[in-house]
Amino acid sequence: MKVISVVNQKGGVGKTNLTTNLAAYLSSLGKKILLIDFDPQANATSGLGVEKSKKGIYEILNKETLLDEGIIEVKKNLFLIPANQDLVGATVEWVALAERETILKKTLSSLPPNFDFVFIDTPPSLGLLTVNSLTMADYLVIPVQAEYYALEGLSSLLNTVSLIKENLHPGLDILGAVITMYDKRSRLSEEVWEELYRHFPGKIFRTIIPRNVKLAEAPSFGKSVLDYAPFSPGARAYKRLAKEFITEISRISH
Repeated sequence: MKVISVVNQKGGVGKTNLTTNLAAYLSSLGKKILLIDFDPQANATSGLGVEKSKKGIYEILNKETLLDEGIIEVKKNLFLIPANQDLVGATVEWVALAERETILKKTLSSLPPNFDFVFIDTPPSLGLLTVNSLTMADYLVIPVQAEYYALEGLSSLLNTVSLIKENLHPGLDILGAVITMYDKRSRLSEEVWEELYRHFPGKIFRTIIPRNVKLAEAPSFGKSVLDYAPFSPGARAYKRLAKEFITEISRISH
């Protein structure tokens, strides 16, 4: 079982879209997937058509709900631990706790081992929730929007990752960055692509996620793009990304 945290402290980069759609396509390829919605906005929860639950990740962390009671089967091979806005309180409640950066990892240490991949969808910040997701993760995936300010803040994220590796979790590694919302007609998108290669040599997924109406619409119907518009350009891109993901994680795991 490999744990992947999907992180970018900048909002609006397609982070939740990336998490839910990659998880959905991997499940369609026969991988057993658990998605943990660790964002108080609970967009991954609603984006998969699940109602915000009072038996979600916050309640599990507070020991109000048993772990197996909080895991919902969304479809074959795809499972979700939902979130709700109560998760906002965790960042305040945990501040005075010892080892507050590893609460998620310790609480979920009893996860069933039969999942192939666990994805954690994080808030758009480098706060305590995101740090907890990184201390639990084996790998980090970074969605980067192909736009002017996309690379701003990446240095802060990389610095946070370095600190976590040094002080909390030396095994954390960057699996790669994924370019999202790419417009092939835009010279700017091309420039962001080139700049990203300079930042992450050898750590860029070859699959680019295009700017696509169907991708943007799918969450409002509570569906992944696989279930909403499987023949759209966005869906085809996520199918390629899922296959590339499996290839890459197999390569570095051996």
